[in-house]
Amino acid sequence: MEFSIEPIVTEAATRLTDKLNRYTFRVSPDANKFQIKDLVEKLYGVKVEKVNTQVVRGKNKSRYTKSGLLRGKTDKWKKAYVSIAEGQTIDFYSNI
Repeated sequence: MEFSIEPIVTEAATRLTDKLNRYTFRVSPDANKFQIKDLVEKLYGVKVEKVNTQVVRGKNKSRYTKSGLLRGKTDKWKKAYVSIAEGQTIDFYSNI
């Protein structure tokens, strides 16, 4: 089974990276910690020490249209916090 992973580059995620050497990724909801660890080690060539995951709930959304009020919800997704070994870094901008 193929899992997707994409980095989250926000101010809060960058602060975590600078302070704790911890990187944040958006991953497939079906992926477990071992699969996330293997995928990060293969893609970025670093030694992963620890993986923490968090399921982010979907937000309620509504909008007004000609036909009335439409209500819905965004999908839930999974976030992974990956701690890597001391002295190693991941460069997200090397492909650009």
